[in-house]
Amino acid sequence: MAKVEVSMPDDFLLRMSHLAEKTDEIVPKVLEAGGNVVLSKVKSNLSSAVGRGTKEKSRATGELERSLGLSPAKQNRNGDWDVKVGFAEPRSDGGSNAKLANILEYGKHGQPARPFLKPAKSSSKKACEEAMITKLEEELRQI
Repeated sequence: MAKVEVSMPDDFLLRMSHLAEKTDEIVPKVLEAGGNVVLSKVKSNLSSAVGRGTKEKSRATGELERSLGLSPAKQNRNGDWDVKVGFAEPRSDGGSNAKLANILEYGKHGQPARPFLKPAKSSSKKACEEAMITKLEEELRQI
């Protein structure tokens, strides 16, 4: 039976051992790099969805778009890292930005759906992954 042995380069093994010490520092940076790509796509989609296709003049104030943001990367109770694209609450009039976003995304009686979240998710997936890979490689080079 043939035997093959592959050894990792010493510098790579050294960088990987240092990564364990800096995981809590590097992971948030990598997630935020990917999150910013998705955030920009959601903002773009939202701005094109608001006010379009209405029977009456749009009453958009721009508050929904301004409230859109990226949360800091945090570990959840399962130990997984998360970063979220979402809306700050509440609105200046006391209403809910999430409710308005839901109505835009899925529509309501007399108002057709104007999806902006789901298309942003699917269209930015590849670019998000590439941004995270690039940021991870950049962080690894600094070790």
